[in-house]
Amino acid sequence: MLETPARIEPCGLEEAVPEALSDLVVKISVEAEALGLGLHEDTVAELRAVMRITNSYFSNLIEGHRVNPCDIERAVEGCFDEVENSVLAQEAAALIEAQSWVDEVVAHGTVPTSAAFIREIHRRFFETLHPDLRVAEHGSLRREIVPGQFRVEGHEVSVGLHIPPSAHRVEAFMAHFERRYFGLTRGARGRVLSIPAAHHRLNFIHPFDDGNGRVSRLMSHAMCQAAGISGRGLWSISRGLARGLNDPLEYKQRMEAADQPRRGDRDGRGNLSLAMLESFTGWFLGVIHEQLLFTKDLFNSASLCERYIALVCEIFPDQNGLPNLVSHVFHHGEMAIEDACQMLGASHLPALLELSDRGFLKQASATCPIRLAFPIEHHQTLFPKLFQLSDSV
Repeated sequence: MLETPARIEPCGLEEAVPEALSDLVVKISVEAEALGLGLHEDTVAELRAVMRITNSYFSNLIEGHRVNPCDIERAVEGCFDEVENSVLAQEAAALIEAQSWVDEVVAHGTVPTSAAFIREIHRRFFETLHPDLRVAEHGSLRREIVPGQFRVEGHEVSVGLHIPPSAHRVEAFMAHFERRYFGLTRGARGRVLSIPAAHHRLNFIHPFDDGNGRVSRLMSHAMCQAAGISGRGLWSISRGLARGLNDPLEYKQRMEAADQPRRGDRDGRGNLSLAMLESFTGWFLGVIHEQLLFTKDLFNSASLCERYIALVCEIFPDQNGLPNLVSHVFHHGEMAIEDACQMLGASHLPALLELSDRGFLKQASATCPIRLAFPIEHHQTLFPKLFQLSDSV
């Protein structure tokens, strides 16, 4: 029997959009536009790096791969001999590299829902992984993962109770996926409303032998950027999905619920349930809104700078000039090294060097300006609850 790509319909909310969802789209757009305002662009760039680590941490955590955030930072810097599990740390670093590429190409107009883009995310993520992580296990079967390759004939899978399309039909399903979301993402509201649906439908197709979850979360990240709700890269979709609104189990439960077939003539006109898609969309957008509110508070300019200065004063209690230096670089961006030396005075130069050695300041080279950095080692002080799976932890 021919498997028609219409099996993933409805691909979006195309008729009457519930008022509550329209209102939520507006709230998300407003919060995303305001996120990071008041922060210098140099500071935003460093915080964006922190959020890439956050996104990688939670996306891998969803897959059962837990890595200390400090080890992820070390892996990004190439210091694998200092991490507890170099294989998983390298996996986390690879996901960050893939996200960096996503951010760059989407900023130049790449369509996040194109099949070619989705393949390339997968390729860039998997091509540098340790061989132990390039094996897909399906029951008793073990298959080598080919970076960027959709499932080939004979590579059939099941995900819980869900049976994705047959491997030989994946190309047709992905072509349909690309066409449908090209149309559904044309308007400003549609670009936001389509993010949850595309996220679920890509996982429903399950185009790759493995890595579908992480690829779909990077695709959703890219769709948020294309929709203008990335908030300068200062929030993480994976953190929200891993935590849920009330329980970390919600993500899996909501995805499974959206797999349900249409339940009668009043449940849309597609193969899958429109009611469940609406419910999933509301939940997913609620997650986005909650994460925007969380990082809006976390990255409030005044309180973040206050926490930073308090931490520096705690570590360097006898260096009275450091708070002024930190405040200046936080609010005004890069500072010439000679100006920093003049501000501190000769007696404070050893403290300046130690501040750099301990990751609070960074330079491209010894003669380049210094800028503030945010060492993950101190995330509990600088970014309370950022890496917590639950507020109760």
